[in-house]
Amino acid sequence: MDWLQALLMGIFQGLTEYLPVSSSGHLAIAGELLGVEDPDKVMSFAVAVHVATVLSTIVILWKEIVWIFKGLFRPLEGGKMNAEQKYTLNILVSMIPIGVVGVLFKDEIEQAFGGLVVVGCCLLVTAALLSFSYFAKPRTKEHISLKDAFIIGIAQAIAALPGLSRSGSTIGTGLILGDKKESLAQFSFLMAIPPILGMALLDIKDMLEMGIQEAMAGISPMALAVGFLAAFVTGCVACKLMINLVKKGKMIWFAVYCAIVGVAVLVWQLAA
Repeated sequence: MDWLQALLMGIFQGLTEYLPVSSSGHLAIAGELLGVEDPDKVMSFAVAVHVATVLSTIVILWKEIVWIFKGLFRPLEGGKMNAEQKYTLNILVSMIPIGVVGVLFKDEIEQAFGGLVVVGCCLLVTAALLSFSYFAKPRTKEHISLKDAFIIGIAQAIAALPGLSRSGSTIGTGLILGDKKESLAQFSFLMAIPPILGMALLDIKDMLEMGIQEAMAGISPMALAVGFLAAFVTGCVACKLMINLVKKGKMIWFAVYCAIVGVAVLVWQLAA
């Protein structure tokens, strides 16, 4: 992977991690178009863009993260948890499904659901979910409940399939459950930090086992730095943009986009 490929792949990662269009699906498509056989197998690049994604989330949601940590260590109020502690508990509960899937079934999912045909089909599923969440008009709840947090977490775990958008699945599921759109994007991005960091840590573990020299095979330090910066900068832009778009209720345009790309990918693959 040269520096130009790393730049373009980093941009794709940063943008599509937050926009509801599937980062894994778009990286697979971009890798095919750019001649990068499998970007995830360039272990050092996978670690770099995942860390860049987490950093961009922290930068954009810094005030919310500080708010959580300030309240997290306050004593219980009348024997009850405060708002920050309840929020943290929701995030922890939402992580359970993806934790189970990531630890037990990560390799099996990658082997069983590889290929752009799966990506195309899952993009169509993403389009359907976004459309349904847009037109569904359930009662709006004041706060995300523990039950809703777990269901949203299940949606995040299912989104391990390539082409099924993580942010689209979690935000769309929350909208269908009746949670307020003003808080869903923030919750969706904050709940993604631990799983993405966990994925990066697993990749670092694999890198140490195979040796740094082998892990860096296929990419230069300059290309790695370019990919990291591209993913970080575009991630900051996309994270901020997505929060505003969810508040304004404009998710339907991403449904249209996913449907067009999904059909195009299927036609491309079936005609090949």
